[in-house]
Amino acid sequence: MSSQSLKGKRIAFLATDGFEQVELTMPWNAIKDAGADVVLVSPKEGDIQGMNHDEKADTFNVDQLVGSASAENFDGLVLPGGVANPDALRTCEDSVTFVRDFFKQHKPVAAVCHGPWTLIEADVVRGRKVTSWPSLKTDLRNAGAEWVDEECVCDEGLVTSRNPGDLPAFCKKAIEEFAEGKHAAQTA
Repeated sequence: MSSQSLKGKRIAFLATDGFEQVELTMPWNAIKDAGADVVLVSPKEGDIQGMNHDEKADTFNVDQLVGSASAENFDGLVLPGGVANPDALRTCEDSVTFVRDFFKQHKPVAAVCHGPWTLIEADVVRGRKVTSWPSLKTDLRNAGAEWVDEECVCDEGLVTSRNPGDLPAFCKKAIEEFAEGKHAAQTA
């Protein structure tokens, strides 16, 4: 992949307090290094709190509120994990709608660790092959997904990984999917 494979692309990162910091920063840096414009979208204004497992890490300034963000203005979406982050996002209707709209518009989405919780709420995993943190396996299966225990899974533009150890493969595949663009078979 060329170092500018995402030049001209705009990628949203949807997160709120309690995200696993490395699951935001590693993809953010890789996608930015590939030439994309990266935007931190959140239901919360100001700064959001990153975590290193159960310890507070750094705070990050939100670029745009999810209520004023539109999937139409982005070429892809990244959903970092952490336990509190996707649990809060899935109770925020603006966040759920934002996520669902990427699928309606057939745009690539990448979710790591606990990130797929928000995908379940958006009802976009039915019939899809995915992976996640192991504790989400039953939730994902109950939502109609085929859950597998693999480092990185890609199903028609939906990229999922299990944990921070999978981030190198996750970042590589996410960049590839974002560069490719629309996926006709991806549905909401």
